[in-house]
Amino acid sequence: MEQNKHYYSISCVEILDDQTKEQLCFLDRVEYHSTIGDIKQLFHRVYPQLYPTRQALKLHPKSAELRDEELLQNLPVGTIAMLYLQDLGPRFGWTMVFLSEYVGPLLIYLLFYFRLPYIYTHTHTFTPPGPHPVVSLACVCHTLHYIKRLMETVFVHHFTHGTLPVLVIIRNCVYYWGFATWLAYYINHPLYTPPSYGQPQITCALVTFMLCEVGNFSIHWSLNTSRAEGAKYRSFPHPSKNPFTWLFFFVSCPNYTYEMTIWARWKHKTYTKEFKDYPALRMSIIPFIL
Repeated sequence: MEQNKHYYSISCVEILDDQTKEQLCFLDRVEYHSTIGDIKQLFHRVYPQLYPTRQALKLHPKSAELRDEELLQNLPVGTIAMLYLQDLGPRFGWTMVFLSEYVGPLLIYLLFYFRLPYIYTHTHTFTPPGPHPVVSLACVCHTLHYIKRLMETVFVHHFTHGTLPVLVIIRNCVYYWGFATWLAYYINHPLYTPPSYGQPQITCALVTFMLCEVGNFSIHWSLNTSRAEGAKYRSFPHPSKNPFTWLFFFVSCPNYTYEMTIWARWKHKTYTKEFKDYPALRMSIIPFIL
């Protein structure tokens, strides 16, 4: 007769510091069907400053972090489970991460456009009639782009349980804010000259910008609505009736095709590993090429 691996419905969990090996907490009468996430919540009651996303629980100080959904009864432990805690440090959710990254470029660019004092020397002053219209157009486009990103962060994107450490957020903000400063300085410079090919070049660039913005938003909206349908099993995205989503026929990450970022290659690799029936024709971001 096959016997159950565990004989007890109640267990005790001893949590030790992964560096000093000192006991931090002893949780008595923990249900055997509890998850690692449940144990983190119990530990959080004892140490309020160590919220669950800041905790990494392991079976051994050098082993991999246990996933929140793992069951205590499925772990190689007895009635007294010994777990090691690693403090991951202060962390923030993805909504706060994106808001921090996008608010900076929006405000920084406007400071350059409206000529905050001492940005440019007195010798570099405008002569009538002022900046070329394309400079104002660039400011409008840049502003709309980051307003779109902020609105998507609040109203479109759905984040599960991911968090990032403070140092990574600072690194990302340095990139976004620094790149925006570099662009804003040169585009809004009093000595800026208009494009070499004049209005045709401006028009082509504006049309391209609008197509990319609408296409990127369409993909984000499509991904959002597909998740909102509440499918029982996880699935890879598919094209919809919106023509901007038809790139799903050819690439894994159309939203990144409209942005051109290397994140698409990582996501494409994840899809191909996770789904055995994933379309072989799809590339990462550029149809038939990359």
